[in-house]
Amino acid sequence: MADHANKYPENVAGAFYVDDQCIDCDLCRETAPANFTRNDDGGHSYLYKQPENDAEAALCKEAMEGCPVEAIGSDGAA
Repeated sequence: MADHANKYPENVAGAFYVDDQCIDCDLCRETAPANFTRNDDGGHSYLYKQPENDAEAALCKEAMEGCPVEAIGSDGAA
């Protein structure tokens, strides 16, 4: 389960985030490309845009549920 205390600083403020357990598998970026991107230097994903509508929120939730290492978290506000 993702840990808010260990989230990457690149994550934009809001409900969803990626923490330091990310293995850079690309699943979240493929599932919700409007919200997740890659830190090329660090070799991990992060949330660069919080969902702005129900469709984006659903894709972020799908990415969170599919993350193989549970590195995506949500504070429940979305």
